[in-house]
Amino acid sequence: MEALHEETPFDLSFHPSAPLVATSLITGELHMFRYADGLPLERYSRLFVAKPHKDSCRAVRFVDSGTAILTGSADMSIVASDVETGKVIARLDNAHDDAINRLVCLTETTVASGDDDGYIKVWDTRQRSCCNTFHRHEDYISDMTYVAGSNQILATSGDGTLSVNNLRGNRVKSQSEFSEDELLSVVVMKNGQKVVCGTPSGALLLYSWGHFKDCSDRFLGHAQSVDNLLKLDEETLISAAADGVIRLVGILPNQIIQPLAEHSEFPIEALGFSHDRKYLGSISHDKMIKLWDMEELLGGPQLNHQNDMPEANAAVHDDELPEANAAIHHDELPEANAAAGQHDELPAANAAAVNHNQPTEADSDDDGMDVDMEPSSSNVSRSKKKDKGKRLDGFAPDFFADL
Repeated sequence: MEALHEETPFDLSFHPSAPLVATSLITGELHMFRYADGLPLERYSRLFVAKPHKDSCRAVRFVDSGTAILTGSADMSIVASDVETGKVIARLDNAHDDAINRLVCLTETTVASGDDDGYIKVWDTRQRSCCNTFHRHEDYISDMTYVAGSNQILATSGDGTLSVNNLRGNRVKSQSEFSEDELLSVVVMKNGQKVVCGTPSGALLLYSWGHFKDCSDRFLGHAQSVDNLLKLDEETLISAAADGVIRLVGILPNQIIQPLAEHSEFPIEALGFSHDRKYLGSISHDKMIKLWDMEELLGGPQLNHQNDMPEANAAVHDDELPEANAAIHHDELPEANAAAGQHDELPAANAAAVNHNQPTEADSDDDGMDVDMEPSSSNVSRSKKKDKGKRLDGFAPDFFADL
């Protein structure tokens, strides 16, 4: 599947149970596509185009088992829209005091948002409020991932640090020392033992779980910026780089196993798996969303064990990379199935937002983490808005009640 947007898409999200994929654009628009599950990828339809934001729409995620879709914007708002029509269900203006850059779903009823000033907020739809606020980073939040086993959010930032944010204790538990590079993307690998971060230099930084002060390994396998990382299994991940190439990467041993596809010659903005992991979605500065058949990319119904794979070819040739099908059809397809799988419940959180200058401290959890009690100072400085720290509880009840 290939579908063209009029402007650059910033993010994509697949529905948790139906063949739907949404994209958010620099114009503030939200596009919804239905691809034909079980049929050729060129058969798809664009269900709607909505404009929930006046400024760029940087993040999009399906929530509430896929019955609604959240978008975060540079206009500092979070909007919930109907999946079938694109109509705005609820709007939370001034959700942050700076542009919202990332959204990540934690559980069926909780979602986290990160902004350009380094703030992370957690929203609980059951309590209808902002239940956690973390502020340890000095620059934009570039990526976040939720670790369900320890109930923590790992976040990377433009200030070059990785933070571990504990939802149970409502505090920043650990933060790495400042890296020479910005940290752009993050995934947890090796059954939770390793955390991998992408950087603008193309290096992958590997952190050992529980020892986050400094990286334990650097893998220099990419020539350009690694903007996106997507976990395939515990041994392998999929990377998207600024050269437009999607690669299969092995972790410990570290190797570029093979190039999977070339989206375009432009940087790739986002990657994602469909709900059944049959398809890989990618968006780029070429204004296209492309869906790739995972079985075709990997050369078989299942990925073989890493040790059985051939070594990567260092050269990337266009004629060796599969191209997406360019045919575009707008067939009528049935409505989406909104049912989704169940997720673990997040433990009840404190409904009040915490103080923004939170101390980094240890707790009694037995996950063996190092704690950076006094993180190194950074040369990065960003201006603070006058209203920083303003409580948003007045907005949240109506927003989540409507949602």
